[in-house]
Parts: sequence; C-alpha cells; structure tokens
Amino acid sequence: MTLSEQILRGVLGAFFGTVGFAMLVHTPKRAWFVSGLIASLSYMVYWLMTYLGLPDPMAIFIGSLFGSLAGLLCARLMKIIGTVFLMSAVVPVVPGLGLYRMMAALGQGQIAAGAKTGIQAMITVAMIALGLGAGAFADRVLWSRSRKHRTP
Repeated sequence: MTLSEQILRGVLGAFFGTVGFAMLVHTPKRAWFVSGLIASLSYMVYWLMTYLGLPDPMAIFIGSLFGSLAGLLCARLMKIIGTVFLMSAVVPVVPGLGLYRMMAALGQGQIAAGAKTGIQAMITVAMIALGLGAGAFADRVLWSRSRKHRTP
C-alpha cells in the first residue's frame, strides 16, 4: 500500500467512523459532516506528526490540540455546544484497542505485558485530555481578548 493510500484510508476511516459515532450518540444532524471533517483533519495532523518522527504521545497531543481549537471554533460558528465537536475530534485516537489488549493480557495472567499496554493507553488518554484542555484554554484566552476589543 502506498503512502497516499494509507493517508486516504486513515482519513476516510476517521471521517466515517466519527460520523457513525455522531449518529450513535445522537448529535444534531447538521453537525455530522463537520464532526467527521474535524476528526479527519485531527487524525491527519496526528499522522503527519508521527510521520515526521514525533513520539506517538506528542503527536496525539498536537492532533487533539488541533481538534480542540477547530471544534470550539465550529461550535461557536454553528451555535452548538462545544462538547459535540470536542468528543468527535478525538474519536480516531482513543486507545480502545490498547485498553482491550491490556484487559486480555491481564485476563491471561500476563501481568507485565498487561501493565505495559495499560500504561501506554493511559499515556494516550492523558495526552488527549491535555490537548483538549490546552485547546480550550487557548480558545478562551483568544476569544475573551477578541471580545474586549469590540466596540459596543
């Protein structure tokens, strides 16, 4: 599989997976496409960072930060609660498989392998949370400054 095919496959998977998730959790229909787009772009940023050689946790942080900023901007423009887009932005990088593998290893008595996999999954969760939090903080700082400079 060529590099461009890998990127296209990942981006399309992120888009359709996120749109399906948005349907599953009953987000407003008008937010489905935007949610998928934000998730696709966030995943592309994550993938690009790993391709450039950044460690996986840092790439997840940067992808989540991008998704947070894009999601909060879209939430403001579309007048939809920001959680809809923040949740969608991280769907492609949530460590579900890592957590499953951790539980499988622990269930089979492979304590060291399960612990290692679990720690990696928790690092991913922490990087997602930090990325979303940093994006929300930056958005709040930028948005409050732009409101202060408006004339009534």
